Amino acid sequence: MRRPKVSIIGAGNIGGECARSIAMKQLADVVLLDIPDKVGVAQGKALDIACCAPIERFDATVKGTSDYADIAGSDVVVVTAGVPRKPGQSRDDLIGINTGIVKSVGENIKKHAPNAIVIVVSNPLDAMVYVMWKVTGFAPSRIIGQAGALDVARFREFLALKLGCSVEDITALLLGGHGDDMVPLPRFTSVSGIPIQQLLSDAVIDECVQRAKVGGGEIVKLMGTSAWYAPSAGTVQMVEAIIRDKKRIIPSAAYCEDEYGVAPGHKGKGLFVGVPCVLGDKGVEKIVQIQMTADEKKLMDESISHVRDLVAVVQRMFPEMA
Repeated sequence: MRRPKVSIIGAGNIGGECARSIAMKQLADVVLLDIPDKVGVAQGKALDIACCAPIERFDATVKGTSDYADIAGSDVVVVTAGVPRKPGQSRDDLIGINTGIVKSVGENIKKHAPNAIVIVVSNPLDAMVYVMWKVTGFAPSRIIGQAGALDVARFREFLALKLGCSVEDITALLLGGHGDDMVPLPRFTSVSGIPIQQLLSDAVIDECVQRAKVGGGEIVKLMGTSAWYAPSAGTVQMVEAIIRDKKRIIPSAAYCEDEYGVAPGHKGKGLFVGVPCVLGDKGVEKIVQIQMTADEKKLMDESISHVRDLVAVVQRMFPEMA
């Protein structure tokens, strides 16, 4: 029986940690790819991970390369390539240079792994997923952005710290754009079925929401670079749902038109925004729509508007993306 194959484009911190986690979970054989100037990093990390196998007792193979031909036959391709944020820099500041990088990556995925499902992690996330869709021409269900899994994880962690309970008992939901533009939905948050509003005050809940919104920036200020452990964990959660066809509902940046009022009646003019998705072996198998209050809808509309602004910047820089 053929073992699944996952290729990771970009052998930086997130890419390397994704490769390690996927191999240790024995989800798939892994190809870790980077540009020729950094191929030694990809090969070195792949060898280092492979040498964990006798200790951690996994059989998945890990290969480092700079040759896109090696991603052929991939079931999933994870794209982490791009320039990370630096202190004082927003995700939006990255849009020009990372569009060029993701465009090149997308062209190679289309050529060498035309049947793969693509998970984009590169920032600014909501725009980069759109770029990948335009470049590959893949069905939108096969292009997914990793954002919600990370944002929800941060929110749950901050709530658990306030409550003094296990994060395993907290379920939560956040929608909209990644980071500052996320839409909090505390009324869908609970602790072992107990609504969060019965356990924490609105002020404390809002404090956790706000910290989750700027969680990435907080880490950048502390370390001088972007986070990688939690982003990779969120990415691997999505990879596992797809590879093992788990049908898990995970907030993800998915293509919407009529859904959530993104672009109703405008075929092909939708956007990738954070919504609850059923993830399985076909990618995004369903977008789950929820009834929103007027205040939640207003926040969601604002978030969608900002995603639309980001995409407009991409389209001005790269008219072929329109």
